[in-house]
Amino acid sequence: MTNILICTVGGSHQPIVSAINDMRPDHVVFICTDKDPATGQPGSRTQIDGKGHCIKASPKDAAPSLPNIPSQTGLAADQYQTVLTLSDDLDRIYLDCTLAIDQVMQRFPAARVVADYTGGTKSMSAGLVMAAVERPDIDLQLVTGSRTDLIKVQDGSQFADKADCERIRYRRLTEPYRRAWHRYAYSEAWAGLADFRPPKGLRNEYTRFRELSRAFAEWDNFNHALTLNILQPYAPSLPDTMKTYIGMAMRLNDQNQGKREAARLFDLYRNAERHAAQGRYDDAVSRVYRLIEWTAQWLLETQCGIQTGDIKPEQVPETMVLKANRNGIIQVGLFEAWQLVKLKTQGAAARFIAEQENTLLNHTKIRNASILAHGFTPIKLTEWQIIHSWLEQYFMPMLLEESSKVGIKQMPPQLPSGYES
Repeated sequence: MTNILICTVGGSHQPIVSAINDMRPDHVVFICTDKDPATGQPGSRTQIDGKGHCIKASPKDAAPSLPNIPSQTGLAADQYQTVLTLSDDLDRIYLDCTLAIDQVMQRFPAARVVADYTGGTKSMSAGLVMAAVERPDIDLQLVTGSRTDLIKVQDGSQFADKADCERIRYRRLTEPYRRAWHRYAYSEAWAGLADFRPPKGLRNEYTRFRELSRAFAEWDNFNHALTLNILQPYAPSLPDTMKTYIGMAMRLNDQNQGKREAARLFDLYRNAERHAAQGRYDDAVSRVYRLIEWTAQWLLETQCGIQTGDIKPEQVPETMVLKANRNGIIQVGLFEAWQLVKLKTQGAAARFIAEQENTLLNHTKIRNASILAHGFTPIKLTEWQIIHSWLEQYFMPMLLEESSKVGIKQMPPQLPSGYES
């Protein structure tokens, strides 16, 4: 296998020579500085392409006594290249190192690449580390050894050692998927993590993150049974705030149909809020419309035994005229269903529709103008805010009062907007 070494070069040649002698790479990329723009003093590139004796064996020596680093290590001219950067401009160093890594990996696609950050200024070391950490196919190392002070290791004791950066690399590479949770974009996180290859020591942590992303992605898609199956094995390891969602998922799969449907009504409301938080107001309002319609269906079935898709003639109030369809079946939509609620039930829902019927009609007009209903007008943020405020003030309190009859007395929390390790 071809071995490539990328290293930052500073004022001391010993760690670079040690790294090359230890690894014996097929090709070396030296990250160096040119002349200082302010003082005109030579940069570290002289250690690579300087002529004759250009390196001091010791900083205390009066004059250079050693040839450049390629000569000291026996590198041929076609075995190395020099990349120039600035000594203390972290942005520039990071970009130069990133470009150098990209180019060398394109040139040697099957090679093992090692980045050594021992030499150079602190900013040069930081820039190379930042660039290398983003590439899981690059090994990171430094030259270390015995120390008698905090300035340098003792000459002759140097050796190249792999830097343990797997947790840093893992955290950095998975950060976009953690941020996806902030937008409730669980499917995005799950898709990204599916192509991710974790280090061996972090496989359990990775698997948990991936599977929890999958669980909430399925939850967001109303696959409640699958959600519960994914979550339950992780129950012992979840923080208390996350364990709440297992209880919620169990309620969404409750054997009691009335309680299960009530839980799913609240779940649909939270789903609509998540879509609104993503700026998808048409999607949010379409879910609200279904919530309002489904609530009437749930009330009629659980309290009156009426199914709005197949109403028996004897279930129709005398004050209502409902015609059967071509198949002889009486079916009703949202508004007729709520008229039945008003006439056939007693309690919070009947009072709600008696008081809010006209407001409900106005809100429905906004939904009907949407491209997801019968029109072509996108729903605006301000329109969603008006509908959401009405839901919070009138509809959800009514639903909560009605759901308390089947044992649901509190609004469920929203799905998590952040991943807890």
